[in-house]
Amino acid sequence: MNAPLLSLSRRLRRTPFSEGVEAAGVRAYTVYNHMLLPTVFRSVEEDYRHLKEAVQVWDVACERQVELRGPDAGRLMQMLTPRDLRGMMAGQCYYVPIVDETGGMLNDPVAVKLAEDRWWISIADSDLLYWVKGIAHGWRLDVLVDEPDVSPLAVQGPRADDLMAAVFGDAVRDIRFFRFGHFDFQGRDMVVARSGYSKQGGYEIYVEGGETGMPLWNALMEAGRPWDVHAGCPNLIERIEGGLLSYGNDMTDDNTPHECGLGRFCNTATAIGCIGRDALLRVAKEGPVQQICAIAIDGAPVPGCREWWPVLSERGHRVGRVSSAAWSPDFRTNVSIGMVRMTHWEAGTELRVLAPDGERRGVVQKGFWA
Repeated sequence: MNAPLLSLSRRLRRTPFSEGVEAAGVRAYTVYNHMLLPTVFRSVEEDYRHLKEAVQVWDVACERQVELRGPDAGRLMQMLTPRDLRGMMAGQCYYVPIVDETGGMLNDPVAVKLAEDRWWISIADSDLLYWVKGIAHGWRLDVLVDEPDVSPLAVQGPRADDLMAAVFGDAVRDIRFFRFGHFDFQGRDMVVARSGYSKQGGYEIYVEGGETGMPLWNALMEAGRPWDVHAGCPNLIERIEGGLLSYGNDMTDDNTPHECGLGRFCNTATAIGCIGRDALLRVAKEGPVQQICAIAIDGAPVPGCREWWPVLSERGHRVGRVSSAAWSPDFRTNVSIGMVRMTHWEAGTELRVLAPDGERRGVVQKGFWA
């Protein structure tokens, strides 16, 4: 049976790189921040192997930016997150939980500090722009909040340094993790960060202005031939192995950062001004009652995880859910991300996972696989 088609319209925006993505033979998309995000080129398994061995160029323009610009930009940024930003310097990128007044997760973006009065928030899949605009207006802050014409393009994989140096020069190799620099491409200034949604290493290029998209795509593809460059995309198997969470799949606004394993990014006691600070102080004191865990699932390759799968104790009591799962060719098991109650989150705990094709044995892992 053929899968249903996705009807395209202006509400599902193409990206500055869509022409290149289509020419590369994209086989599947999802919708992310009202834009098209490729999910498969050859197959999930082939894309996975190539990502780990070579280099890929990813259209991640769907990682939209919320720009804060003005005298109160830094104050507003701190109001959004329990991570203490006082020591953050221009040129740095921080992974920041964004929370509401109850401490619930609204997004888990990367904050890019361009200057004291200018920030980009590179968001996951949610309409965060409207929350930020509301906070700025409600508090009468002197700051402009909008979505700039900025579209990230990622270069990921073990040969990413070689490819980026071929296009931007060897100085790009000196960018430290979660830092960025300014580099020239055909007379255009590009913000290039050492970051990305994989554990294979790489960069994200913040492309300002759609007209530069395809010239940059083509330059990377041409320069990358010696390293077998492919068009690629965030890979389901690789992200689960590395414990990279997907907002809307693995966590929602019903979860606090502590439940999502992000407590290390919360400096709640010192992040003065954070809107959810009081709620998170209580959570930090009492501790979460459930938490994200890595769970190995026995048996043949599991089907796609389109809905949460119930997780039961050995006695049959519901103690959690699996939100993302896939067969890992490298680890020869089904890898998964689950939210498990504190009574059953210790490494080695055996669980019963109710997958669509039947009950499976699951075992909580000490950490993620990669």
